[in-house]
Amino acid sequence: MLLLGIDLGTSSIKVSVIDSATQKSLCTVQYPDTETIIIAEQAGWAEQSPDLWWENIQQAILKAHALKVYDPAKIGAIGIAYQMHGLVLVDKQQKVIRNSIIWCDSRAVEIGNNAFEIIGKEKCLSDLLNSPGNFTASKLAWVKQNEPDVFEKIDKVMLPGDFIAMKLTGEIGTSISALSEGIFWDFKKNELSKDVFRHYGFDTDIIPKILPVFSEHGQLDQAVAAKLSLHPGTVVTYKSGDQPNNALSLNVLNPGEVAASGGTSGVIYGVSDELTYDPKSRINTFAHVNYTTDLKRLGVLLCINGTGILNRWIKDVVASGSSYSTMNAEAAKIPVGSQGLKILPFGNGAERMLNNRNIRAHFHHIDLNIHSAPHIFRAVQEGIAFAFRYGLDIMRENGMNPSLIRAGHSSMFSSELFIEAFVNSCGVPLELHSNEGSIGAAIGAGIGKGEFTAENAFSNVRALKIVEPKRVSEYDVVYQEWKKLLEMHL
Repeated sequence: MLLLGIDLGTSSIKVSVIDSATQKSLCTVQYPDTETIIIAEQAGWAEQSPDLWWENIQQAILKAHALKVYDPAKIGAIGIAYQMHGLVLVDKQQKVIRNSIIWCDSRAVEIGNNAFEIIGKEKCLSDLLNSPGNFTASKLAWVKQNEPDVFEKIDKVMLPGDFIAMKLTGEIGTSISALSEGIFWDFKKNELSKDVFRHYGFDTDIIPKILPVFSEHGQLDQAVAAKLSLHPGTVVTYKSGDQPNNALSLNVLNPGEVAASGGTSGVIYGVSDELTYDPKSRINTFAHVNYTTDLKRLGVLLCINGTGILNRWIKDVVASGSSYSTMNAEAAKIPVGSQGLKILPFGNGAERMLNNRNIRAHFHHIDLNIHSAPHIFRAVQEGIAFAFRYGLDIMRENGMNPSLIRAGHSSMFSSELFIEAFVNSCGVPLELHSNEGSIGAAIGAGIGKGEFTAENAFSNVRALKIVEPKRVSEYDVVYQEWKKLLEMHL
């Protein structure tokens, strides 16, 4: 049997097909070639069209078929990974009634902060494991307050992956993992949070049926199957947010194991078996893909909004569209510390680890007689690595002390310069793998279909390499200087 994995990213869609017998990838494609636009009608806002997601996913699947390296009729299950925390609203006809307010949108910060105070900080942290913050429930409350006509039309509230499964199958469902990332779930009572729904004035009928992450989420609609040249009996058997899915793709499933990713945003994601939370709510705890009410597996997530998006901005604005490989090669010629140039990479909305402050990106100590474009290229990658170190130190304060971090060899982690800066800033070995998020989604589909278990899904997977820290003290000097600059803005 073949397995199809879909990764709904902020920038693009990736689709992979793997052979369930070997867990080997037959192909991975990306669509579109240009990055998907984020709609920002006001500063701090970020929206995308769910209907455009769906159109791009169909095109990505057809693009994979066109490679002719597999028989589409042999695809037996589909898995979905998706950008977390997005708000998707549909009416009774399953029609989208507004653009999705996506993960990096900051408009609901004050709404969430107010809920945190009124529900009670200790109550929120002990039961929800998070402040309501700027998450999906607070985004929905913003719609209720500011767009009452839209709110009245809502039949179901979904996360982005729930929406894609609905488009594939016509059925609407969700999971505890998805509800936890939206801050709808009470971990103490193992139910929808009465406190959140009461405070915001939501009816629980807007929440779809709740299913396990690894389970049947519906069979392909016949018209969709025909359009995509897939068998109409094909089932969707897995849905997960991108960061839990990234952890799955790296075989990070057990307490103490840690994954990292460096796409548009940067994430460190560790697994715990305790209902843990940060007293300052700078990191977040959600139900992991293998969480059950009997077997507690929590994903402890540190997110940095401004990482790869800054590198892309520099590429477009400063590098005049040069390739990332060219930028990396030029940056590698510059010494550690970029000859004093320091960059704070926080320009993509409110940063959770900075107590929901939106301090924006900053360039410090520019010397017009010394610094050139390659200095900027290097300072960007160092600044992103230092932001990871700053976040990792917060996780260490909360008991997460990794001896190894796993990451996919893609996005920021495809740059040797960034890998060096990350490893030496954090002081932790890095194990690199070839798996993409869409491959993780395909593996998840295989687990959900029963083709293999989570325990043996990676029996054929080998790491590409392990990178050990060798210049920790050199990087630490520069990091401490960078940290002082950051603290000036807090």
